[in-house]
Amino acid sequence: MRFAVAAALLAIPPLAAPARAQDDRMTPIAVPAQPGAIALGTGSLPGAAVPESWHRQYGSAFARNVTVATLTPYLPEPGKETGTAIIVAPGGGFRTLSMDNEGAEVAKALAARGVAAFVLKYRLIQTPADMGAFQRSMAAMFSGAARPPQPAGSGLAALAPQLADADAAFALVRRRAREWHVDPARVGMIGFSAGAMLTMATVLSGGGARPAFIGSVYGPLAPVRVPADAPPLFVALAADDPLFGGSGFGLIDSWTAAHRPVEFHLYERGGHGFGMYRKETTSTGWFDAFVAWLGMHGLLNGVR
Repeated sequence: MRFAVAAALLAIPPLAAPARAQDDRMTPIAVPAQPGAIALGTGSLPGAAVPESWHRQYGSAFARNVTVATLTPYLPEPGKETGTAIIVAPGGGFRTLSMDNEGAEVAKALAARGVAAFVLKYRLIQTPADMGAFQRSMAAMFSGAARPPQPAGSGLAALAPQLADADAAFALVRRRAREWHVDPARVGMIGFSAGAMLTMATVLSGGGARPAFIGSVYGPLAPVRVPADAPPLFVALAADDPLFGGSGFGLIDSWTAAHRPVEFHLYERGGHGFGMYRKETTSTGWFDAFVAWLGMHGLLNGVR
């Protein structure tokens, strides 16, 4: 099917402010050692010339210019495994990745609930190496003075590298399922913003990943053509989200019309990018709701 990913991803600010007051300055930091990261073997980003770099903003670490995809495991303590695994896809407009707020912190919280979590650092659209030039390019993009770099192709073809990374992540987790105490039939995916787009595209592409369940946190709600065997879907969004709030509920309607399981949490306030930040809005409760939803589907009951 034709999934309008390209237009939507170009509309997402790569550094959309999280839903709490934070220092919005971009402070360059050294690329972390990432000793637990496993290269996915999908190769380097075609045509990439700018090396990976990291910075801090809004109290979170962000990766930029990722050219080699990796997967980092966060495993439950021995004896606490449920057998369920989740690929975690951070957001950032396909130009950055919020590696803490939408990556490691989510994965650690899942592991504490007995779920094996794996943070996917997928390949990104290239941006200027110099931080100042990057900031200026983003400012120009938001002002309308320049259009953001457009991926080749349209629809799902625009996400070919990222989809390949997601498929490889699922293959790796299933290949090492015994080692990581994971049921290969209980591997799902959750994504945030652009990561939510990638999660949805992973289902709609009809590739080999075949998630057992998916979560979309402040992703777009545009209608889609739902596969007959679409997995259960969990959606969380704030009504005041500046990107996707007030745009209708087509995705929910699509899943419902296809008679596939869907749970939707629309929070009054929370903005975009709330992730694991603690704040005085009910959107903070999305994680507990998601875990309860996993439990309702029998995904916290131990290996079958």
